[in-house]
Amino acid sequence: MSENNSIQEIFFKFLMQYKFDEKDLDYSVIPKHIATLQVLSDIGNSGICLFDINKKDILFYSSNFGKLLGYTPADYSETSFHFFDGKIHPTDKTTMAINAVSVLKMFNAFSNDEKLNHKHIKEYRMLNAENKYMRLVEQYQILELDKNGQIWLMLGIVDVSPNQEENEQVKSQLLNFRTGKIIPIEAASPIQFELTKREIEILKLVRKGLLSKEISDKLSISVHTVNTHRQKFLEKLGANNSFEAVMFAAKFGLLD
Repeated sequence: MSENNSIQEIFFKFLMQYKFDEKDLDYSVIPKHIATLQVLSDIGNSGICLFDINKKDILFYSSNFGKLLGYTPADYSETSFHFFDGKIHPTDKTTMAINAVSVLKMFNAFSNDEKLNHKHIKEYRMLNAENKYMRLVEQYQILELDKNGQIWLMLGIVDVSPNQEENEQVKSQLLNFRTGKIIPIEAASPIQFELTKREIEILKLVRKGLLSKEISDKLSISVHTVNTHRQKFLEKLGANNSFEAVMFAAKFGLLD
């Protein structure tokens, strides 16, 4: 499995932590939202999508989505939205998956009002119909919470960015559109994290899917020692579990 696919898998495993009772979800609002979003797309010429965290799926994306990049509907009629996912710059795609987990964790810590008052704004590169990378700016905000205040439906709006510096990578921030406060979402420097050689060695084996006993056998150390190292790198990286530790370590360049 490639590093990029590993990061994507970690992101979707994080999404699986969201547990819903469908009795608490009013799916009758979906057609109303879609009708409104289609009008908004027609007026603003923006690419618009609606993401359902419960179903882990895109419920709607506007028919003009491909026009931003010069594609025709025939280009993506069979593969739907997955066509565009495959056009994202691979480095940007990895960074966005990592940032998405950080942003969702921040949203989870917000009050219900704060969840509805913030949007995640990011710039990234995607191949256009001429096979050249264009910078897009995408804004995500919460449309619906479930009865327990858990994030359920998210709205995404995509436009061509006025900044077309092709060598710039992902830019990401949270904006409180009520107060104007901005929270940058940026990669920290690896120097902030002083993992030992043994911790990095174990973390790389964790990334390959090895369990503590398997790591113990491979490195000829006790399971207790392995678990001690695992606990230490979780603390140093501020991760809740091994999946997050791998993701953060990759983000900070510690597994290169």
